[in-house]
Amino acid sequence: MSSNSQKPCFHCTLPVSVDNEVVAPIKGKPQSFCCIGCKSVCEAIHAAGLEGFYQRMYDGTALAPPPDLPKELTLYDLDEVQEEFVDSLGETRDIHLLVEGIHCAACVWLIEHSLLNLAGVMQARVNLSGRRLHVEWDNSRLKLSSIIRRLGQIGYAAVPYDPDAAEDRLRRENRHLLYRMGFAGFTMMNLLWISIALYSGADKGEFRSLFQWVGFALATPTLIYSGYPFFKGAWSGIRHLHLGMDVPIAVGASITYCYSIYVMLSGSTSAEVYYDTVVNFIFVILVGRYLEAISKRQAVASTQRLLDLQPRVATVLGAEGEKVVPIRSVKVGDRVLVKPGERVPVDGVVLEGSSAVDEAMLTGESLPVPKLPKMSVSTGTINGHGVLQIEVTGLLRDSALGRIIRLVEEAQASKAPIQCVADRIVPWFVAVTIGLATATFFWWLHTDFEVALMAATAVLIITCPCAFGLATPMSIAVATGLGARHGILIRNGDVLERFSSIDHFVFDKTGTLTEGAMQVTEVQVGDWHWVPGEAVNDEVRQLLGQLLAVEQFSEHPVADALVTCAESMGWRRQQLPAKDFVYRPGFGVSAQVEGETVIIGNAAWLREHAIVPQPVFQAMAERLERNGSGMLHCAVNGVEKALIGVEDPLRKDAAGLVADLRSAGMRVTMLSGDRQATAESIAARLGGMSVIADVLPEQKDQVIDRLQQDSQRVAMVGDGVNDAPALVRADVGIALGSGTDVSIASADIVLMSSELEKVRLASALSRRTLRTIRQNIAISIAYNLIMVPLAMSALVTPLVAAISMPISSLLVIGNAARIRTLFKDRL
Repeated sequence: MSSNSQKPCFHCTLPVSVDNEVVAPIKGKPQSFCCIGCKSVCEAIHAAGLEGFYQRMYDGTALAPPPDLPKELTLYDLDEVQEEFVDSLGETRDIHLLVEGIHCAACVWLIEHSLLNLAGVMQARVNLSGRRLHVEWDNSRLKLSSIIRRLGQIGYAAVPYDPDAAEDRLRRENRHLLYRMGFAGFTMMNLLWISIALYSGADKGEFRSLFQWVGFALATPTLIYSGYPFFKGAWSGIRHLHLGMDVPIAVGASITYCYSIYVMLSGSTSAEVYYDTVVNFIFVILVGRYLEAISKRQAVASTQRLLDLQPRVATVLGAEGEKVVPIRSVKVGDRVLVKPGERVPVDGVVLEGSSAVDEAMLTGESLPVPKLPKMSVSTGTINGHGVLQIEVTGLLRDSALGRIIRLVEEAQASKAPIQCVADRIVPWFVAVTIGLATATFFWWLHTDFEVALMAATAVLIITCPCAFGLATPMSIAVATGLGARHGILIRNGDVLERFSSIDHFVFDKTGTLTEGAMQVTEVQVGDWHWVPGEAVNDEVRQLLGQLLAVEQFSEHPVADALVTCAESMGWRRQQLPAKDFVYRPGFGVSAQVEGETVIIGNAAWLREHAIVPQPVFQAMAERLERNGSGMLHCAVNGVEKALIGVEDPLRKDAAGLVADLRSAGMRVTMLSGDRQATAESIAARLGGMSVIADVLPEQKDQVIDRLQQDSQRVAMVGDGVNDAPALVRADVGIALGSGTDVSIASADIVLMSSELEKVRLASALSRRTLRTIRQNIAISIAYNLIMVPLAMSALVTPLVAAISMPISSLLVIGNAARIRTLFKDRL
């Protein structure tokens, strides 16, 4: 074979055969390529000024020749195709692409910089662990097919991300790893018998050479096939002067193997061969990597479980009756039938039927939620015993489940600030490892060559930065997945770190500490006092009927409370005729009902109509004032007839949450637009907390800013549109699931249900996660501080080193998985 056949491809580094060699000038110098594809990709990279890609290749995985592009690229430009994968079909679109050929951080750099150079691409972000690319582009200036074609030009094949395809790819990678591990295990078991024979005395007899050659025959294919990933990664790392952990493994295996060949060929009777050691530690390292891959999948399986909630088919009702169709064929506005026990396949509104739906998978709410016509249902929830007909309002990525999955995936791909420290330390590990191994070899060389060789090899194998690199991302992945399963959505890893340092919780009152819906709490008519739940006399019932006739024309929240109370007593809208309706904002309403003048409002409204207050209502009015409750004065034909107490009731779990936060040493403050006295009364009912009252909606973020200027770390909890600026301003913004889309979009943490208890659980989750990250870093450091000196002291063999190396990673993964016990302990 000629020397040309040994040339590596200038792009992918694979060997270039004489017959297929392609030569092209790169920067004025002729370079060899294994195929036209590699030549074209290399030329495209240099033409774009992105040759820095080759200097950034460092993680030890060689490139492959460029994969084939998907056929019929222009199909991806059709809205009918894109609507399955993009959030909206407007001018600005974003999509997740599954990219084949991503190997390392250099690939990430090349893809992101290459796409950002395209006119029309607004954002390009690669998730290395998931081999996914998130692209945001202007569809009026650039087509999706052009983006995919550009990826092909630089050596990557991309298709719209499909969870099933991604899962298949992951299974395929693990299957290849399992094959290599199985082959190494087979030869290891056979070499075990050879080793037993040699250690039992055959190394002194006539069969010594035979057994050594048999060992060579078994170890050689194992080293080539099972050890191939290590050698490929090591070569790439050395070529680009950026060393990965494959380098010390490959060096250790190669030196031990070559020394064994030297002993076998020299016929030495004093030295030993170590074919069994080579095969054993390759097998053990492969076992560790396989277990690590499986453990990672199990630890972050919450995202996959969320994906599994999405049904694959739906029963659509049409002119031809029921028809089961793939979920991708369902359109917004279709009518879908959900039978008892089935998962709801879409987001929608109930048109017909009633049932109770289990929403535990999305909100963490353990009790089934009743569903009646005009009520909404969510994808992935489980229907109870009723049959529901639903009008589709959201599909796939546009559904609540789709948004949750996207949020969790983005959080798992993010980095917390503490991870940056680990990222800076990891690259130095390998250089230090090789230095320590070299020092160990020369230290023991004067004692015994074989001892020096085995000790140096053990040092190369045992030093492992993998646990250090996994410390943060594994903990974040587990925490965000666990939170999602319990209705706590965390936007990114940075939020967990910030939340763990919060010392001041600020709650908006209306809709957060309260239910957000006014209710009638008591009614006094003359000397008769009535509270909801008690029997009602005719006088009270008749009065509430008159109030319904007037308030049915008002859209005020207090009017809704009166109407609801009257309807609970059997009154119907329009049952009593009303006319001459008058509404005065800030005062009250009036109307004629069956010839009688009915006036409802505050005390000033009654005074304006020259109505004299009745002393019988004075005591109740003072009590309502002290409790911070609202009140309505009612008069009929110029005489005050009743006093009605109304309030937005406190959430049942609000007082308990405030007590828990205060006992944990947190400052707790309530923001309210009420008067100071009213707000303080409500705070007292919650067990006592600081109050900032008379706050206008537009002033909330200014309040948060003032608190932060006092060096306080503030978490803001709210649910309304006017809470959005404050949520953004706070160190951590928390939105209740009952809130508006605007407040949820502005928050760092979204609680899918309205249970305030989830605020405490989210705080506990953030603290547990940060503690786990620190523990994982400590585990990694402790492992290396203990095991490396033992290896340098020649107290650890290469086989023991190979067994020990994956243990640190498995300890980190297992410790991260312990975060899942948090809710078991607290719920």
